[in-house]
Amino acid sequence: MYKSVIIDCLPEQASKYGTDWAIVAIDVIRATTTAITAVADGRRCFPAPTVEAAFEIARGLDRPILAGENGGTIPDGFEMDNSPAEVFSRPDTGRPLVLVSSSGTRLIHEAALCARTYIACFRCHTATARLLAGRYARIALIGAGTKGEFREEDQICCAWIGAALMDRGYAPANVRTMKIIDRWRGAPADACLSSRSVEYLRRSGKICDLNFILSHVDDIDQLFEVRGGEVRGLSAARQGTLSTCSPAVSTV
Repeated sequence: MYKSVIIDCLPEQASKYGTDWAIVAIDVIRATTTAITAVADGRRCFPAPTVEAAFEIARGLDRPILAGENGGTIPDGFEMDNSPAEVFSRPDTGRPLVLVSSSGTRLIHEAALCARTYIACFRCHTATARLLAGRYARIALIGAGTKGEFREEDQICCAWIGAALMDRGYAPANVRTMKIIDRWRGAPADACLSSRSVEYLRRSGKICDLNFILSHVDDIDQLFEVRGGEVRGLSAARQGTLSTCSPAVSTV
């Protein structure tokens, strides 16, 4: 079976990948880190593409937490920011999280419309590659991007996963993918400190999120799938629950 991996960026690119691709959505700063942290702690999480959609999802849940930002601002009626550090510190794990962000949750929504969809961040990059390898012939790693830019933190996470897939027999689908993997595969997490996303966190007083992201790397041994609008954690013992979308998406 010929296996390939591609790295891409921006929510609108997700529609290029049909049901013969598995998509991994990545928004390290901060949406996928927030969602993965919530689910890893036993909280249900529902990504929403817009503020309006978030309110609609929340109406069907018991005591939901509306979390997120729109253009960097917490919307009226929301309880908390798109913050992995804050969701990690909250004890009320029985309350579901409805999460919206400027680009990350839009990417998750767009990807879920067309393919088998997963999310990743620094916390689970090794598990993501290991648990997906061999189950899909084509894997697309898509960074959320911000203001049209493929930010360094997302390139790093894509490169880490892409390099691990290459070590398991996947070929880069194009030159751009190979260049990103070559540049970042051995980079440490703090290589993202030059990112404009990091500059934003510092400028807006959200340094706790940056510290959380940089101090929680590869500490979760789970794969995170988006199914039925909800993020679900799959451990190695449960990877048999992964299913295929079409004959073109192969399993072993």
